[in-house]
Amino acid sequence: MACSLLLPFLLLFFNIFIFNPTCVSGNAELKALMDLKASLDPEGHFLSSWTNGGNPCGGYFDGVACNEKGQVANLSLQGKGLSGKLSPAIAELKHLTGLYLHYNSLYGEIPREIANLTELGDLYLNVNHLSGEIPPEIGKMESLQVLQLCYNQLTGSIPTQLGDLKRLSVLALQSNQLSGAIPASLGNLGMLIRLDLSSNQLFGSIPTRLANVPSLQVLDVHNNTLSGNVPPALKRLDDRFVYEHNLGLCGVGFSSLKACTATDHVNLTRPEPYGAGVGGLSRDIPETANVKLPCNATQCQNSSKSKHTTSIKVGIVLVTIALSAVGILTFTMYRRWKQRLGSSFDISEGRPSTDQAKGIYRKNGSPLVSLEYSNGWDPLADSRNFNGDRQDMFQSFRFNLEEVESATQYFSELNLLGKSNFSAMYKGVLRDGSVVAVKSISKTSCKSDEAEFLKGLNILTSLRNENLVRLRGFCCSRGRGECFLIYDFVSNGNLSRYLDLKEGDGEFLAWSTRVSIVKGIAKGIAYLHACKANKPSLVHQNISAEKVLIDQQYNPLLSDSGLYKLLTNDIVFSALKCSAAKGYLAPEYTTTGRFTAKSDVYAFGVLLFQILTGKQKITNTMRLAAESFKFQDFVDPNLHGRFFEYEAAKLARMALLCSHESPFERPSMEAIVQELGNCSSCL
Repeated sequence: MACSLLLPFLLLFFNIFIFNPTCVSGNAELKALMDLKASLDPEGHFLSSWTNGGNPCGGYFDGVACNEKGQVANLSLQGKGLSGKLSPAIAELKHLTGLYLHYNSLYGEIPREIANLTELGDLYLNVNHLSGEIPPEIGKMESLQVLQLCYNQLTGSIPTQLGDLKRLSVLALQSNQLSGAIPASLGNLGMLIRLDLSSNQLFGSIPTRLANVPSLQVLDVHNNTLSGNVPPALKRLDDRFVYEHNLGLCGVGFSSLKACTATDHVNLTRPEPYGAGVGGLSRDIPETANVKLPCNATQCQNSSKSKHTTSIKVGIVLVTIALSAVGILTFTMYRRWKQRLGSSFDISEGRPSTDQAKGIYRKNGSPLVSLEYSNGWDPLADSRNFNGDRQDMFQSFRFNLEEVESATQYFSELNLLGKSNFSAMYKGVLRDGSVVAVKSISKTSCKSDEAEFLKGLNILTSLRNENLVRLRGFCCSRGRGECFLIYDFVSNGNLSRYLDLKEGDGEFLAWSTRVSIVKGIAKGIAYLHACKANKPSLVHQNISAEKVLIDQQYNPLLSDSGLYKLLTNDIVFSALKCSAAKGYLAPEYTTTGRFTAKSDVYAFGVLLFQILTGKQKITNTMRLAAESFKFQDFVDPNLHGRFFEYEAAKLARMALLCSHESPFERPSMEAIVQELGNCSSCL
């Protein structure tokens, strides 16, 4: 009898604390967020949506995104006007993968406790007023891929421990007050792509080990006091090795460096720099040694308490075992009940991975069409944000999951066109026979606020232009936890397919086709920038050769226009890193952290150079040749001279102006379209 009375209580207890783990861990994360709020925003001006009684994963905490387990995974608070400090409480958000606090006015030191964020991949603290030394403990953050600490007031030396970050691809420390030598340990970063140490007070030589990192593509050390012989291995970087304003540097094969003399070679006999040292010695000894301290009153008292707490822990373990047994029994019964319903999904585990889902769908079709969840993700459950004609038009874009699955043959691998870190693209055929491209985006990559997500979809459906890829419709599946965007399929691939071609590699674009493509791209961007009755002015933000698709008539169509309106900030930043690495990112973004129409104009200027030269990478030599109209040095040699020089001169001037360092010197896209239209030969 006692057992039968106890069982319901145990089941309730088990359901609360086992099936709903966020009730336990969520409180700890909520407390950490409230501590962060107090330190980051002491005046309470910008984080008012963070409340004690709120749910961080409910979509109401500004800048907070959670993973599928209900754990805080991203803080995106860039450019919020925060003027406080970064609290050590950040260490309690143990599942963070992205921390974006750049373009604020934060001051004080970087807390050493930040090293406890072992799952963190992106750390953006740049463009603040942070001071003090870079915590050497950061070297323990084994998942770190991007470390942005530039444009602060950091002092001291670069910790040698940063050489332990084996996954690091970007390290940006420029424009601080760092001193000392460049640690040779940075040569251990086998995945390092970009290293910027410019505008500091670094001295000594450039380590040979660093120069030999095979993945290194950009090294910027200009405006320091470096000296000694530059490692010859850096010649491969060409103009991506920036070293000006280091009067002591010398070397052979570098255009603006003097040849080394006997005096300069003295530096070569010194051991490579290891970072901060005391009395010339390297600091290999940890700052806190692992030694037993004498027992003081407090410590001994804690020791005596441990025996008492041990007995409590044993009791807790026994209760936990009992609860687990009850829970397993309940869970087994629940699974059998679900199996009788014919569902192939174990929804207590969350949605299946994309690969798992593909296998299930191919075998059984979709059991999700009629499956309902009490708290499922369904931003399209009703169109409460739209009324009248707009609601009818919005609804006309909706596809159901069965249509999407049928079109893609249940997401067959044979129809997979490509994958990124947040989406997959499939080729499909609709029932009317039209060919489409289906982009699947996971729920975790979409804006968590449903009103914002719907607003973004509304903007996407309003875009109508002959030089934009047409959106046919969309489908949001609460069962799969994915949103699908259905676009017209564009047959000739993207513009990058026509770059860096050699004889026999593929089809070269004729001069007239290139001019036509330039004009079409300009029209597409100008349409986005214009404010129309049914659409706001938009900035594309991610223009590149990969985003320019070419149809059968060789007309260009911009893809992913307005897509950032649907995505979380960390996903947008991920695309931004790729754009920056390829040279499309406007230089002013470094200091403003904002995209404008002039940012798109800069990317258009880079595209224009690529179309003229037929090359993906645009060098300073090509720019200089364009300035002086030395056509043989910048026009694609695959054209074999079959182009009009006056057109090439006009487009070269336009490319130089659009990619000008200063956004104020760049023309508007409307002016560019007008200029191309005024030139009869460019029609």
